[in-house]
Amino acid sequence: MKGFFVVVLRWAPWLAASLFAAAVVAFGAALDGYSQALHPVALLGAAGFPRALAFNALGFMLPGALAAFAAVALRASLPGTAAWPLRIGMQLLLLAALAFAAMGFLPLDTARLDGLTSRLHGSAWMLWCMASALGGLLLGFGWLRQGGPATWTFAAVAGVLLAAFFLSALVPPGVAQRLAFGIWWLWLAGLGWWAAQRRTGH
Repeated sequence: MKGFFVVVLRWAPWLAASLFAAAVVAFGAALDGYSQALHPVALLGAAGFPRALAFNALGFMLPGALAAFAAVALRASLPGTAAWPLRIGMQLLLLAALAFAAMGFLPLDTARLDGLTSRLHGSAWMLWCMASALGGLLLGFGWLRQGGPATWTFAAVAGVLLAAFFLSALVPPGVAQRLAFGIWWLWLAGLGWWAAQRRTGH
């Protein structure tokens, strides 16, 4: 079981991030008029768009499920003496992963942006962002006390929030959104690799 958790910690986030990136690039190239710089990722899975179901499965659902497995393994890697900010932070990281997957189950509806499904998709995106930020802050503060990757966890939280909410004033919105997703995936992969090294000692 220990070996299984180590494999999940080391490789599940990288596999999830690779699937997400490959889906965004491939499905974006196949959709006429789609701009990676201008359009949101969710447009590739919007209701009525060609290959929307396939993108939602490969771009959101499967990567989100893999991220959730990684979050469970990260939670299991905590020592029994872990402080409550670390335990709750890991639970919020799991919630963020499930919210990421939910964006595929709740696709955008461009014909009714104020409709229920579009609002639910937006809520899933906001939940992903807020759970990642709050979970990261708790993890960072917990690791300041008990030792861990606090500095780059705080940096990742700041990067996700800045890219998600403020950077679009300076760069095209598609670029800002992809940067937020990219920072999150790199952070999750880094946490997995760090936790695996702690479990194995190398």
